Amino acid sequence: DIALWKFETAKYYVTIIDAPGHRDFIKNMITGTSQADCAVLIVAAGTGEFEAGISKNGQTREHALLAFTLGVKQLIVGVNKMDSTEPPYSETRYEEIKKEVSSYIKKIGYNPAAVAFVPISGWHGDNMLEPSSKMPWFKGWNVDRKEGKAEGKCLIEALDAILPPSRPTDKALRLPLQDIYKI
Repeated sequence: DIALWKFETAKYYVTIIDAPGHRDFIKNMITGTSQADCAVLIVAAGTGEFEAGISKNGQTREHALLAFTLGVKQLIVGVNKMDSTEPPYSETRYEEIKKEVSSYIKKIGYNPAAVAFVPISGWHGDNMLEPSSKMPWFKGWNVDRKEGKAEGKCLIEALDAILPPSRPTDKALRLPLQDIYKI
């Protein structure tokens, strides 16, 4: 199922729609993603985990493609589990993942220059709310898009750099359906 969390940043009220990564929940993922202004693609940096996700039939690829196809044009990539790289908090591993993910998201339609890549450790809180001392090599993320540039060092700042999409309230209503019940 989809989990919802709400919190406030310096600029926005944020609702996280956590779409499970497992293939069995792809229908739920589509329902959640269709409501999103931005996708936060969490990529596991652990040895073997990233490779499984980015492989031809991997969930990383599938989720990024679905997000773009469903109209989510803004993307943030969180390179998670940096604490479990070899060696821990490896700049080399981060750069390798950033290069590979950039290449893939470019193929599906995202502009990698407009995507914030943030190395994080959700478990330890590194680069989530404040810059981590464990990754002194990370000088920060920056995005360059036609609406302007933005930069920061952690994930919360990347969320604050999102541009709210236009809401064409004068247009026809569209909404996703997940199930139909015949009574």
